[in-house]
Amino acid sequence: MQAPEVLGGRYELRSVLGRGGMSKVHDGWDTRLDRPVAIKLLHPVFLADPVNRARFEYEARAAAALSHPHIVAVHDCGEQDGTPYIVMERLSGHTLADMIARGPLPQSHVQSILDDVLSALAAAHAAGIVHRDIKPANILFSDSGHTKVADFGIAKSAATPDTMTGQIVGTMAYLSPQRINGAPATACDDLYALGVVGYEALTGRRAFPQENLAELARAIAESTPVPLAALRPDVQPVLATVVERAMAPDPRWRFTSAQSMRAGLAGRFEPPAGQRPPTKVLAVPLPAPTTMALQPSRARSRTGVLLGVAAALVAVVVALAAVIVESASRPPPPTPASTSTTVPTTPAPSLLPPPPPPAPAQVEQGPPWSNRGENGRGPKGPKGPKGPRGGDDD
Repeated sequence: MQAPEVLGGRYELRSVLGRGGMSKVHDGWDTRLDRPVAIKLLHPVFLADPVNRARFEYEARAAAALSHPHIVAVHDCGEQDGTPYIVMERLSGHTLADMIARGPLPQSHVQSILDDVLSALAAAHAAGIVHRDIKPANILFSDSGHTKVADFGIAKSAATPDTMTGQIVGTMAYLSPQRINGAPATACDDLYALGVVGYEALTGRRAFPQENLAELARAIAESTPVPLAALRPDVQPVLATVVERAMAPDPRWRFTSAQSMRAGLAGRFEPPAGQRPPTKVLAVPLPAPTTMALQPSRARSRTGVLLGVAAALVAVVVALAAVIVESASRPPPPTPASTSTTVPTTPAPSLLPPPPPPAPAQVEQGPPWSNRGENGRGPKGPKGPKGPRGGDDD
């Protein structure tokens, strides 16, 4: 049996536990302290690039400087035969991605995980370290169930050859729209990614499920995910608000720090930076501010509205009745005897009922439209003042 390779004279290199964009992680054993470890090695393809080597080594030392209960501990770093490596604490390998694959998590568990990760991010950001790759696969759990954030500070680039695989899909799915558009990573981008992780843990599905890289990038940059309330109605409003605010497309509405996002989980929200808190849009505008103090109570307002509507209806009915009565009592207009251009003036109808008309006088000959006998004339009565003539038909 071939003896295992030993790094730095003390770390036995065993089987491969996983692969990333720039590195692979081996199971290992610390022969000096007799304990299991995880050993991360830079991929051979990047060994010839001095920029990638310097980045790996610098960020390995920066991550090793972090000491936090929710960050995977870095014990050592070094170089073996020209290959840099990082020695970390060995965990069970159980990740949040494994848990989400089995379905949505209880919201209390999701809130606890988010709080632990935010605690770790607050410590890292305070040390000037941006994770750049927060995702379920990088959130691990110890044998006792404690949350641990792994792969701190290890840069991953979409332009590197080894990342143009399914791995980049997982990474890109948690990038903010600003990162998609080429902006450099900031601490706030870690918070955006954690919001996406929380969304996925609560719903059991990705916020942006597109598998094609171009479609995925377009969806992140131009659209918003389905609201949490539509997929998980039982989620508490505070937790839903934290997750969706962290994922806001406009960075001005997101949390400005891990501490402020953590305070939001506890129900202590701070207004967005440089913005007023969103207000509820009303369907009917409010009255002018000068009249706000004079508004009656709701009950009196409703009574006043009903009385006003009733009064308006009565006024309309009275007006219509007046017009009908006046029109019926007015004598019919005479037929003009010539083609005069003079138009008789008709008084405007009054809203009050007109006085009763005088008793009709008997006329010898009625107008052309009165009732006639078979000979074209109506019965004669006592003589009186002649009625209006309608023309020469007599």
